[in-house]
Amino acid sequence: MNNDRVFMSAAIELARQSALEGEVPVGAVIVRNGEIVATGRNRRETGKNALSHAEIQAIDRACRALGGWRLFECEMFVTLEPCPMCAGAVINSRIKRVVFGAYDKKAGSCGSVVNLFELPYNHFPALEGGFMEDECAGLLTEFFKNLREKKKTDDI
Repeated sequence: MNNDRVFMSAAIELARQSALEGEVPVGAVIVRNGEIVATGRNRRETGKNALSHAEIQAIDRACRALGGWRLFECEMFVTLEPCPMCAGAVINSRIKRVVFGAYDKKAGSCGSVVNLFELPYNHFPALEGGFMEDECAGLLTEFFKNLREKKKTDDI
């Protein structure tokens, strides 16, 4: 798709905003008919809530904006491979396509640890992983490097 880079860039900008707030930098956008209908970014620390993942926030907002829980006409662009919870939410909301940037070797559920989209559920989203991977992974690498450096100075 021609606009995939535009949509992933929007997700990257959301991830940057999360990083500025001390959150793990993950951003997500949901697109329908070539237009962004909802966005989300990681807010777990800010909200003190395990459910406050970028994907969950974006899905919730898309359902509200579009007036229903079925997002079968929508695509999701997210900077990090979805975890089991988020992959399950994608399946349950019927999102037709997921494009993610960085792979998550510890919790990724779209190929790294397991691919939930290949299991015999009632919906099988199309999947593209590693899109703009360098930019997305770079945000995470920089964030955790800065966090380790801050911890060292705090421990002194």
